[in-house]
Amino acid sequence: MAIRDVLTVPDPRLKQVSKPVDKVDDALRALMDDMLESMYAADGIGLAAIQIGEPVRVIVIDLAREDEEPNVKYFVNPVLSEPSEQLEPYEEGCLSVPTVYDEIERPDRVRVTYLDYNGKEVSEIAEGMYAVCIQHEMDHLEGVLFIDYLSRLKRNRAVQKVKKLEKEKERDDAA
Repeated sequence: MAIRDVLTVPDPRLKQVSKPVDKVDDALRALMDDMLESMYAADGIGLAAIQIGEPVRVIVIDLAREDEEPNVKYFVNPVLSEPSEQLEPYEEGCLSVPTVYDEIERPDRVRVTYLDYNGKEVSEIAEGMYAVCIQHEMDHLEGVLFIDYLSRLKRNRAVQKVKKLEKEKERDDAA
């Protein structure tokens, strides 16, 4: 397992549409293990493969709190269906847009069908924070970031904030 760098805006790779995976094999499981380790290292709760530069339809999520046992879910070629008509606002953040948070409305329930870590097909209903997280990560697979739902002004401010953070980090690393 390896910790990989998480891409941040405005990296153009984040706008790529990810490709379906042909099969779940050892190489894909190694990628999922790297994704999980990278997500934990960045203090995240979800990560799409494109966020570490791999344009494939793979997501990892762990919504367990710090005092809880890990509850890792792996999603290969996930598909969302049956969104509820009830929209709920949640404050979202993203490892690819660090330190930026804003309220986004999404369906509060959705069905997700996917292949798990071992290639077994799973179909389940996601509700609440799980529904928000899977929809957020699914957006990444389509080249969409949560800031794309914001006004142009807010989106531009978010990108500028991340660019400034990156420059400060580069300066600190050089010192």
